[in-house]
Amino acid sequence: MASKILLTIAILLGSIAARSQGIIGKTSSAEKQILYGKDLIARTAYYFGPNGKVGHLTNGMNCQNCHNNAGAKIYGLNLSATATAYPQYMARTNNIMSIADRINGCMQRSLNGKKLDTTSKEMKAMIAYLKWLGKTTVKAPGTSGILKLAYLDHAADPLKGKAVFIQKCQACHGVTGQGLLAPDKMVYTFPPLWGDDSYNDGAGLYRLTTFAAFVKSNMPFGTTYKAPQLTDEEAWDVAAFVNSQSRPHFDQHDDWKDITKKPIDFPFAPYADPFSEQQHKYGPYQPIADAQKSTTKKN
Repeated sequence: MASKILLTIAILLGSIAARSQGIIGKTSSAEKQILYGKDLIARTAYYFGPNGKVGHLTNGMNCQNCHNNAGAKIYGLNLSATATAYPQYMARTNNIMSIADRINGCMQRSLNGKKLDTTSKEMKAMIAYLKWLGKTTVKAPGTSGILKLAYLDHAADPLKGKAVFIQKCQACHGVTGQGLLAPDKMVYTFPPLWGDDSYNDGAGLYRLTTFAAFVKSNMPFGTTYKAPQLTDEEAWDVAAFVNSQSRPHFDQHDDWKDITKKPIDFPFAPYADPFSEQQHKYGPYQPIADAQKSTTKKN
């Protein structure tokens, strides 16, 4: 099923791309908008990075560094369900968020940048692409987003994760996690995993359950969920190592006003449970999950 989904995406994108090059007639304005939206997600830094052609809003990473294949890869933080999921209530901000709000959340957190004008042609193009991706992609149940991992029965170990990083990740992401900047100095061939140009501590990848799951299904480069190259424990550990490194801070004083709704892996206190920041960041998570279930039943 997953291979058929990827084939469908490839055929549809190829068809639009062919028309845009004059191979199969003329490209409509709607198709041009979709293609522009796809390119904005694939090459965000080209448009909005430090040397961006449209503006200088972000850290130089691309949306597709997290949302692989412009959000079309199965379990690569797939975006095929995004258009139908929004608007939706988001506990983190305690309000109803639109697709534009969600995109700007990524601009500020994962790309450590500034909000994009919601009326701009770039925002409209990205939304058009996400709607197209959702409408034209035949989706198998549960294939959007990521494939969650079972909790370890112990904390993830950053020291063991360092060894995994050296063996499996360093060749692409660099000795100091600095990534590899493309020759044009506009975009990263391989993104930085920590430091000033990486995602900040308000990003979704700074939560370990999300990052470990992403790593298992997508890393090292070329990995798929069908053929993972890391064990679950290696994925947890290397994610812990990466997230133990320094990165920009995001002001989260307005996040999670209702602390009872904080995810178990949210790494900043206060909490509605007695567990430490250390345990919320690295685990073990099952005791926290059990405590939350117990509290829910009592209420």
